[in-house]
This record gives sequence, C-alpha cells and structure tokens, in this order.
Amino acid sequence: MDYRKPSDRKSMHSRIVQELGMQIVSGRFKPDDKLPAEALLCEEYAVSRPVLREATRVLVAKGLVYSRPRVGTVVKQRKEWHMLDPDVLHWLMQSSPQNEFFDLLTSVRSIIEPAAAALAAQFATDEDIASISEAYQRMEAAPTPEALLQPDLDFHSRIADATHNDLLANLCNMLSVAIAEALKHSNQRPNLHELAMPRHKAILTAIENRDALGARHATLVQLDDARSALNVVLGTDPS
Repeated sequence: MDYRKPSDRKSMHSRIVQELGMQIVSGRFKPDDKLPAEALLCEEYAVSRPVLREATRVLVAKGLVYSRPRVGTVVKQRKEWHMLDPDVLHWLMQSSPQNEFFDLLTSVRSIIEPAAAALAAQFATDEDIASISEAYQRMEAAPTPEALLQPDLDFHSRIADATHNDLLANLCNMLSVAIAEALKHSNQRPNLHELAMPRHKAILTAIENRDALGARHATLVQLDDARSALNVVLGTDPS
C-alpha cells in the first residue's frame, strides 16, 4: 500500500497512518507525547479498534511510536525514527523548510555518492558502463527539465548498482524519493544543460576510464553544483 500518494478511494487504515505519521514528524505530537486514546481516535476516524491497531502497528514498524498495554501509544525520540523509510522521508520533506531539507539531503549524498562512483569505476562491468552511458545519453536528449528527471535518476541509480555492493545500492535507492524531489527543483535552473551535463559527463568518463579517484572528485563537483542550483532556484543563493 502506498501511503505517500493516497487517493480519494484510500482506506481509512492508510488515512490514519498518513495523518498520524505526518503529525508526528511535523512536531504536532512531540517525543514522549501520548497519542489520543484509542476510543477517541476510533470515534474521530469512525473505525473499529482492529483497524486503528493495524494502523498503529505500521507506525511502530516505522520507528515513530511504541505501544504498550496500560501506557498507550507514545511518540519515540526522533533519533529512533526510521528516517530512510519512504513514508517517513516523505513526511519529513513535507514538514521541513525546503532549503533545510535539501541541505541535509545534499550533505548525505556528498558522503555516499562519491564513494559509489569510485566503487563503480573499480567494479562496473562493461554492461554496467553501457547502462550508465545510456542514461546519460537520454539526459543529453531530454528537451525539458521534466523530461530530464527520470534519466537523471537512472544515471545515479545505475552508478550505485554498478558498485555491486548490495547494501550501498539499497541505501542509495532508499533516498530516491528525496533525490527526485531535489532534482525537480534543481533542474529548473536556467542554462541547465550547459551547466549540468559536463559535470555528469565527467563522472561517466572517469568510470569508463576506471579512474576511481577521478570519479569520486567528479561526483563531488557535480553535487556542489547541484547545491548551487538548488540555492538559485529556491532564492537562497548567498551571492
């Protein structure tokens, strides 16, 4: 079930998860706060206790709350939340100032993606490199920022896959929802192709040449440019 894009026909179960999850992540319910009593929530949402308890189990699985008999459902400390859960990440994006969230995301990407590019340069197969190159070619051919989004995501995810490190590739994949949101904004920068394509090309070239250090450096340069693009689009450019 996709709680990130609830439809008008969504179940009450998913609505409860969506609304309570968002209220927790946004700070409406703070760590150590108790959620409203079962009876009150059942009345508010017009659902049975089994439906409410199933929704609560989802929030428990996401690390947002714990539930105990005679205690109730209590919000956990923020450090215990499963931040890379796609729903929690989405709620965090929705409830945080854009510039603060994107700064946080870019800092994480700057740790992970240069290492992934370096590993890809070492371990990518010829098929992996051809796949990364194909994504880059689609980036070059994209006529609009909207058309660029999927090839751009594919370029970075294929580099992660080319590390042949399942843990690292999975970690990158878990960030894909947030990265897509960042790209939707950064790709609105004027002169997008002239500024972004050479930096992506440098990453591809380094991987093709099996240059791990060059791939790491090129990725850092590209991410620094992505940070600048976000600052321009969001109006937070210090210059």
